[in-house]
Amino acid sequence: MKELDLGKDKISKLLLSFAIPCVISMLINSIYNIVDQIFIGQGVGYLGNAATNVIFPLVIICNSLAQLFGNGCAANLSLRLGEGKKEEAKKSVGATITTIILSSILLSIIAYIFLPKLVGFFGCTENVFPYAMQYGKVILIGAPFMIIYTGIASIIRADGSPKYSMFCLLAGAILNIILDPIFIFGFDMGVAGGALATIIGQIVSTIIALAYIPKIKSIKLEKEDFKINKSVIKVAGYGASSFITQMTILVLFVFMNNIMTKYGGLSKFGSDIPLSVYGIVSKLNMIYVSAVIGISVGSQPIIGFNYGAKNNERVKEALKKVLCVNFIVGIIFNILVVLFPSQLVSIFGSGDDSLYLEFATDCCRIFLMLSAVNALEMTSSVVIQSLGNIKKATAVSFIRQIILFIPIALILTNIFGLYGTLYAGPVSSAICFIIVIFLFGSEYKKIGKEKNESYTLTDDTSTNNILKSKVVITISREYGSGGRYIGRIIADKLGIKFYDKDLVNLVSKEAGLSEEFIEENDQKRNWGSSLNSSYNNDDKIFEAETRVIKQLSDKESCVIVGRCADYILKDNENVVKIFIYSNKEDKINRAIKYYNLEEKKAIKQIEKVNKERAKHYKFYTNQEWGKVNNYDFCINSSIGTEKTADMICEYIMKLDK
Repeated sequence: MKELDLGKDKISKLLLSFAIPCVISMLINSIYNIVDQIFIGQGVGYLGNAATNVIFPLVIICNSLAQLFGNGCAANLSLRLGEGKKEEAKKSVGATITTIILSSILLSIIAYIFLPKLVGFFGCTENVFPYAMQYGKVILIGAPFMIIYTGIASIIRADGSPKYSMFCLLAGAILNIILDPIFIFGFDMGVAGGALATIIGQIVSTIIALAYIPKIKSIKLEKEDFKINKSVIKVAGYGASSFITQMTILVLFVFMNNIMTKYGGLSKFGSDIPLSVYGIVSKLNMIYVSAVIGISVGSQPIIGFNYGAKNNERVKEALKKVLCVNFIVGIIFNILVVLFPSQLVSIFGSGDDSLYLEFATDCCRIFLMLSAVNALEMTSSVVIQSLGNIKKATAVSFIRQIILFIPIALILTNIFGLYGTLYAGPVSSAICFIIVIFLFGSEYKKIGKEKNESYTLTDDTSTNNILKSKVVITISREYGSGGRYIGRIIADKLGIKFYDKDLVNLVSKEAGLSEEFIEENDQKRNWGSSLNSSYNNDDKIFEAETRVIKQLSDKESCVIVGRCADYILKDNENVVKIFIYSNKEDKINRAIKYYNLEEKKAIKQIEKVNKERAKHYKFYTNQEWGKVNNYDFCINSSIGTEKTADMICEYIMKLDK
């Protein structure tokens, strides 16, 4: 996070830094199954390809579990870091890692026990069954490793190390590619050899991913953090959209396998060719999906951080650029599948006759005809999740795959047979595109609307300076003492600049954080964030305030309210440090009158704010807030705000002689 400033660096630079490794990671993840299919298709034939297609729903289930917790944890981590809530982030990451490991083992055991029934449910034919069982048994042994490294890879990316995440996947993928031909051709192991090569690569990826956990930069994990706690529920909520996206793909895949088997058997192609071809076309589409989802997931830390920090313009800029890039990727993919379908399909083996190539070509051109417009649906599903709107992100994931495609496919298949299923692809894509435009548009328009107008108030200042020399007056004050108002009166009487709200604007530009975020977190210390020495937004705000306050003090006479200005300027000779306090009753009355608080709430608010100011001051100055020795002039404002301001001005004028 120190290398890449999510709040200030150019959005295009951040997207390149996060999205490229993420895309490569997603593509590599897809390669595990695709590479097997390529070598198996060349070495075993299209029955072997059909077997990998039948087992692929199990891979989708594993990925859905990994993304439920992995992407959910990544989104939660980015949002909590943007808000400065490191303790919450810390507990959720440790608990999520434990949950991923335990749930992956349980899932693999259950799937292994019911494998024969599952392959039948997934659309397996009699000819494909023995190949599917050989491949599936080996794949399920390595399934926990697949889930663990995929889930942790998302957390690693959110921690600001997309390159490491890419490396852990790349190492396993390269090993898989090397071992596939050795086991399939060299040892003549067939589909089992392809599966064995896959799980060896996954084990290596998992080892590398687990090695990163002690090195996590944004938080410091301890043993107790790995206990499963209720934060996992929130994580699962953030990951629900990714999970449902995967599960809708699963439903679609199982549906299509069974449709291909049933209606293929009624056509000239037979059952096995359509089953095999759909697996190949879906893998080609997976490459496109991986690129779009990779870019979208890569943008999550950027969007989530800036949304949490209320940098709304940066959020909008990131959304626009992600959508633009994903549409370009979609157009390129569409051109390739329409113009070069036979060349793409032949990578996975040519089949035994011309019927195989004929159906494969038609499937590419028809089924993927409008795949470019799916970029909006896939992008929206992921980035809306980054904004914390789980329900809408989930709805976007659900629309095309389930609500639209399956009913349309059933209708068209009953009318046009096998080819009706292929035409259902572009029809559902076109309808979904129109629906998602409205869903995404409504979410986009909401960004920044919650802005509180009180944050836009500017400070009243004067420039008719009556002072002979440059003087900087720092005002430290108790909540409810009227210190800010008194400071403004002083500035007006002396004819010098007054900085409080305007200071927020200057610090916002300096720190790369929104004014709203600074206003909410200024002069507070998030104590969950200080349990380790990691750099966070509290430090970022203070450092920016320090630079701005020093610049202002060098420039001209002024009044600066709060922000440890007295300590920051302690070495300046022209600084007058004022502390304003008040009687308890007067503070309560002022809070009731000017802040519209009830008496009980006013008492609590006074205690809370003063405690936060004291802690913040102590942390950054190592001095006691309100201690008389730290100030040049301490005064009780219960004598009246005007009289208090007059007495301070009188003191300043004496010093100015």
